[in-house]
Amino acid sequence: MEMERIKWVANRLPKSEDKWLSVMSLENVAKARTFHSSFPQYSITPLADLKGMARYLGLGGLYVKDESYRFGLNAFKVLGGSFAMAKYIAQEMGKDVSELTYDYLTSEQFRRAFGQATFFTATDGNHGRGVAWAAKRLGQKAVVHMPKGSSKSRFDNIAKEGASVTIEEVNYDDCVRMAAAEAAQCPNGVIVQDTAWEGYEDIPSWIMEGYGTMAAEAAGQLRELGVNRPTHIFIQAGVGSLAGAVQGFFRNLFPNDPPKVVVMETAAADCLYRGAEAGDGAPRIVTGDLETIMAGLACGEPNIIGWDILRNHASAFLSCPDWVSAKGMRMLGVPCAGDPKVVSGESGAVGMGVLDTIMNDPTYRGLREYLELDRFSQVLLISTEGDTDPEKYRRVLWGGEYPTYETPLGDPEKYRLDQ
Repeated sequence: MEMERIKWVANRLPKSEDKWLSVMSLENVAKARTFHSSFPQYSITPLADLKGMARYLGLGGLYVKDESYRFGLNAFKVLGGSFAMAKYIAQEMGKDVSELTYDYLTSEQFRRAFGQATFFTATDGNHGRGVAWAAKRLGQKAVVHMPKGSSKSRFDNIAKEGASVTIEEVNYDDCVRMAAAEAAQCPNGVIVQDTAWEGYEDIPSWIMEGYGTMAAEAAGQLRELGVNRPTHIFIQAGVGSLAGAVQGFFRNLFPNDPPKVVVMETAAADCLYRGAEAGDGAPRIVTGDLETIMAGLACGEPNIIGWDILRNHASAFLSCPDWVSAKGMRMLGVPCAGDPKVVSGESGAVGMGVLDTIMNDPTYRGLREYLELDRFSQVLLISTEGDTDPEKYRRVLWGGEYPTYETPLGDPEKYRLDQ
């Protein structure tokens, strides 16, 4: 059986004035990290050092940021939603976000001063759960809409946080429009969405700053392992907020020698890839049901802030069939001897599947050479979620859903058990 191929395009896009790069300044990210650190639930998520996998793939080092541990929510998204809520509240109160610690936001003094807002959002699961979780803890309300096909386990996890949650008969991008319209009609209503459009840019930029906490943690953890700078970062994209945030932070951290960033999307919703392929600098939109195993990446309309940062700085854009993510899930869940296991969900594992394919399948030799991936490369992946849909996770790992037919295995001598 012929496998659907990964499609890729080098970034040859015309540059813009790069006005959004400053969103991910080190100062903005430091404020976000200080805010998150004030939560009693905060801890730095692990960075898995996959020495055996690096050896197997022929790389100098391979490191996976494991977001399944984030705030007990099994995904990274809460970082963005919670910080955006804090920035919105700070703006409404005429304060700086640095004054809004967790202790203050959960105090009676704050409730008397601010009252209650209703935060609306659309989600495949992880973002909505994060918004609902933060709203509950800060005494606010949350309304969450999910696109058709959303899993019951993700719905239940949001409902458990006390949010009003529905699954609609429309795709993700239409859910966003629905949430925005409802927020506009609601007294003290505000939409907290990680996609930006003309006229809706502040909150998405604050969400991206919140994601910077994760990138800053990873940079510090790499330094502790003796890696001053990753040479490559593989980052998945839905609307492109996370990808733009990670790209922007590391570009600002290493302005003179930034890592090469590879942006990966599901083939069902590859709006950034299509924009890069078109090559004129304008974003592209993908419509339809956007059906994919990678539910968190099923977004057909790009965040204009993320797109602008990526068009100026990313190295390549990839469009990935579902088997790529399933392969990554299995490789991280059943690691090389001595490596830590990473439980990575469908939207978290695509980087592992991509990296294995690039390094082991001669079809992608041109991409490997273009990216200069070799035995000196220090590669960072971000597993953005754990098994947020446990039944689907088991069907992939135990049941062999989305099999790989033709990707060759690497040299078995590289990962012998007695090494």
